[in-house]
Amino acid sequence: MENKIKRALISVTDKKGIVEFASELEKFNVEILSTGGTASQLRENGISVIDVSDYTGFPEMMDGRLKTLHPKIHGGILAVRDNAQHMGALKKHEMGTIDMVVINLYRFEDTVAREGCTLEEAVENIDIGGPTMLRAAAKNWPYVTVVTDPADYGLIIKEMNNRGGAVSRNTNYSMAAKTFQLTARYDGAISNYLGRTGPDERMRDFPDTLTLQFEKAQNLRYGENPHQKAAFYREGDLSLSSIATARQIQGKELSYNNIMDSDAAWQAVSDFKLPAAVIMKHANPCGAATAGENLRDAYVKAMETDPVSAFGGIVSFNRPVDGKTAEELAKIFLEVIIAPGFEPEARELLADRKNVRLLEIPSSMDSKSPGLDFRRVAGGLLVQERDAVIDDVRSAQVVTKRAPTDEEYQALDFAWKVVKHVKSNAIVFAAKDQLVGVGAGQMSRVDSVEIARMKAQLPTAGTVLASDAFFPFRDGIDMAAKAGVTAIVQPGGSIRDEDAIKAADEHGIAMVFTGRRHFKH
Repeated sequence: MENKIKRALISVTDKKGIVEFASELEKFNVEILSTGGTASQLRENGISVIDVSDYTGFPEMMDGRLKTLHPKIHGGILAVRDNAQHMGALKKHEMGTIDMVVINLYRFEDTVAREGCTLEEAVENIDIGGPTMLRAAAKNWPYVTVVTDPADYGLIIKEMNNRGGAVSRNTNYSMAAKTFQLTARYDGAISNYLGRTGPDERMRDFPDTLTLQFEKAQNLRYGENPHQKAAFYREGDLSLSSIATARQIQGKELSYNNIMDSDAAWQAVSDFKLPAAVIMKHANPCGAATAGENLRDAYVKAMETDPVSAFGGIVSFNRPVDGKTAEELAKIFLEVIIAPGFEPEARELLADRKNVRLLEIPSSMDSKSPGLDFRRVAGGLLVQERDAVIDDVRSAQVVTKRAPTDEEYQALDFAWKVVKHVKSNAIVFAAKDQLVGVGAGQMSRVDSVEIARMKAQLPTAGTVLASDAFFPFRDGIDMAAKAGVTAIVQPGGSIRDEDAIKAADEHGIAMVFTGRRHFKH
């Protein structure tokens, strides 16, 4: 049995396309019930509308809080059409069926995001009738078509044209699932807000309970390993320049590991203002560099950091890729290339590398919007603010007898931006515009220093060093001195800071404390 539409209830916040949709419904002799502004707009455009208050015989009241919460509305939506008792109840109480419900909800997140929004205003904007009708219609999906998204109007009309005014069960089911996803998000937004806000309107950092909703972007071939199933989900209505909003314009399907590494690469390159290139391998930078206005130079210098590790890596740029840069990119096997754009010459040069994935990041969006990071643990979820802070190294505390030179400050600034994106314990050696050596993910900080020195393919003499956390002993400073390091940036905060400072002074190394740690696990 298909759902033939005879009566529809329409009440929408987003009025895009609603006049055209209602006009199409009229062609099938569908009776239209409506409320408020929607009813007015439809009438103004020559569409016949019955006010819900006239249909129910009960006036709208309480400043609009009570208008659709009526048995004649909900009975007409919820009645099971092939249940004689249900249909008998409708007839006895002179109720008709409502076969379509067209409602969309104003985003509660947008309400509370408005500057100066009070708790009273937020609560007043909690819709009761809309979600109630949507849930009722979705519950009764075999007999009622529920439409929440203007993008679906065309699909519904097409089906009605093909089916003599009816909508298929499959479409009704998919629309019902979409509806419950919408109401879940809506209620989750309210729950998250009220869970952070007390009656005194003092906001807490995190709600008592946390409700999250993500939309599936794609199934993945597998997870980190072939025996693990995986999928990629993105935030709804995301307005962040990110891998989640990127457009893949070439190459094989992205894998789980591709997405992880691509995210890390984009986050790293986004910290730089000058044209920059970052090469990422297993979520750690193995190359990074900046250049004046020549993106190719930045990439070539980034490759010099560790050309062996760069093979099969992921490269991210903070400027559109031009032809000269693409010529260099085509010389080595790469998994993914990420940029705000690819010039036609670059697209042509990279087209032969059919398996290389090209990701175009939307440049019009903010790449460093504040937000939350999540980390799943067995039985729970860790939540924290994103580490989106970019420190001014020149304002850091000079703790040694010698202050850094201007060139050393440039190098320290570069190194401090990179080390934030290296797995802890993290050490990097750098020049003013080029990553020289990386020590990542070690249990001992002095081991990270030694690995950074050993991995360096470029001379370490005259470089600077950045450490994502304090040095617990002076041995790391001594080892840096042997490598030829002339300046160090670190957070400070160890009970043995004086030992580290003394070691730096003995070696003539300039050292600054930022007072801020950048662990990355």
